[in-house]
Amino acid sequence: QVQLVESGGGLVQPGGSLRLSCVASGFTFSRYAINWYRQVPGKERELVAAINSAGGSAIYADSVKGRFTISRDNAKNTVYLQMNSLKAEDTAVYYCKADGYLEVWGQGTLVTVSS
Repeated sequence: QVQLVESGGGLVQPGGSLRLSCVASGFTFSRYAINWYRQVPGKERELVAAINSAGGSAIYADSVKGRFTISRDNAKNTVYLQMNSLKAEDTAVYYCKADGYLEVWGQGTLVTVSS
């Protein structure tokens, strides 16, 4: 099947770090740009970060710029989101999405930032 599977979410204190992973299968991962979105409780879904197919270019939402880093390892069919200096406002369900001929969403992983 064509799928993305996120992992790495959990409970972390403010100022802490997490690394999310998104593993792809069933399609040619290296041909797709990958986006990370988050759904903040009670708010609209927002784009957090995106990376091009080769991994040489990335964009970030202003709210996470300087704290989050997106990267990918095409040999492992995996994209990562390193999240540092986490804030309570980062609490959300995080989803990865493959952009291309196919549109593929992961199931989401919950990140909770709380003391």
